[in-house]
Amino acid sequence: MICRAILVGSGLLFSASAMADGVLTFKLSNDFFAARSSDGYYTNGLEGSWTFEPQGDHWTRSVADWIPGWTADDVDAASYRFGQQMYTPEDIDRSDLIEDDRPYAGYLYGGLSVYRQDLTPQWRISDAVSLDIGIVGPGSGAKDVQKNFHSLVDSDDPEGWHNQLNNEPTVTLAMQRSWLYRDSLGSLAMEYGPNAGFALGNLYDYASAGLGIRVGRQLDNQYTTPGTAPYSSSNVMFSRDRSFNWYVFGNAQGRFVARNMLLDGNTFEDSHSVDKKQWVGDLELGGAVSWDRYNLSLTTLKRTREFEQQDDDDYFGVVTLSTWL
Repeated sequence: MICRAILVGSGLLFSASAMADGVLTFKLSNDFFAARSSDGYYTNGLEGSWTFEPQGDHWTRSVADWIPGWTADDVDAASYRFGQQMYTPEDIDRSDLIEDDRPYAGYLYGGLSVYRQDLTPQWRISDAVSLDIGIVGPGSGAKDVQKNFHSLVDSDDPEGWHNQLNNEPTVTLAMQRSWLYRDSLGSLAMEYGPNAGFALGNLYDYASAGLGIRVGRQLDNQYTTPGTAPYSSSNVMFSRDRSFNWYVFGNAQGRFVARNMLLDGNTFEDSHSVDKKQWVGDLELGGAVSWDRYNLSLTTLKRTREFEQQDDDDYFGVVTLSTWL
């Protein structure tokens, strides 16, 4: 029921926005892009989003009135998104419960984000507030997606999905702010500075802090770097420009994780779980190019071990394609 509501609701949101001027984005996350030889941990993510500048009477502006420190006039952009993520242990050939490896888990979600930006000659201050409603468990459909795809490409069949986490609805509220100092590097534009955020809900509870940098051409035309799980929202708006623009970026971030259902197991039922690490770090490197109404980005990410029994750090990549419609 929840899965159907997410699908129907997301379809209605995307359909209602189809007549508006905005940016359609498809994002694929996979460990294949990081040249991993096997599946495991965060193994795949798919997301579609629609980002637009809401009109003065659009309902998303009224959402901002409920956010402390925001007003309806602050909203520069909003986005709807719908996605699926899947997580597996490292050895997907085993059908038994691997107690010392991460649980099988699928996550299906739909969400809303609102963004604001304060741009001065010295600083770019960006804020994002996101609300995601979803489901973890068989209702996410992750089992069927992975098994059918592996069959299609003649890859190893994942044998342990019957051990996945149970169905549980999720609600996640997240906020993120970045302070980027605007500078230059020779003839190129450069921005660098700290970021901080948090998430609250039954899926994640964490606080984060980090440092980021961007270097490239006409950064004012390309607002932020792509987001990655667990905080996947980012303002993907960019200016339509017939010239060729590009930038490279890096970001180092640490999180204190009080709860991660995908490792801690279900909230109200017994399920597979592992002893998570409360301190987790990410290192992201990537680049983006844009021309006319298209933008393409590639991110590679290294994530430190998320649970005590994890043998190695996790690596995955994210490809994001956006186009104005």
